[in-house]
Amino acid sequence: MSDPASPEDSTAALQRVLATLSYLLTRSRAHERQASQAGITAGRSDLHLLMALEDSGGVSRVGDLAVQLMVEPPHVTRQISQLEAQDLVERTPDASDRRARRVAITPHGKAVLASFRAARLAELRQALSDFDDADLDVTKAVLLRLVDYVRDKHLEEPRVRGRGA
Repeated sequence: MSDPASPEDSTAALQRVLATLSYLLTRSRAHERQASQAGITAGRSDLHLLMALEDSGGVSRVGDLAVQLMVEPPHVTRQISQLEAQDLVERTPDASDRRARRVAITPHGKAVLASFRAARLAELRQALSDFDDADLDVTKAVLLRLVDYVRDKHLEEPRVRGRGA
């Protein structure tokens, strides 16, 4: 029988917790509740694209957003069209490449994102109210390392075209 304090067991337990948390956070009902609290109607993937755009300084190329979101550029292009129709983003010419377009978050998009983030932050603060800043800092460091690892692994993987490949 293995030692419950061994690193493998702790890692396996963390993996189960992360899988459960990921599942719970990505449920449509959870997003709808948070969006309702924020007074917005944007979809989950819309908000992730807006967050990625904001993380890029508010302006980015479609291809760069696709890399950041770990999806194919045509997916981002379709989503940008939908966000543009809602006045959440706007497309502008790229000064360095006439063929390319840049995507910018609009003031309305910033307001929607700020409202959603405030609602999520309030909920997270409530859930973590019993933890001190040192515990939260360690948790953040562990999670950031995992995010970096997953992103790096994704960038290393060869791109496969088509579903049957």
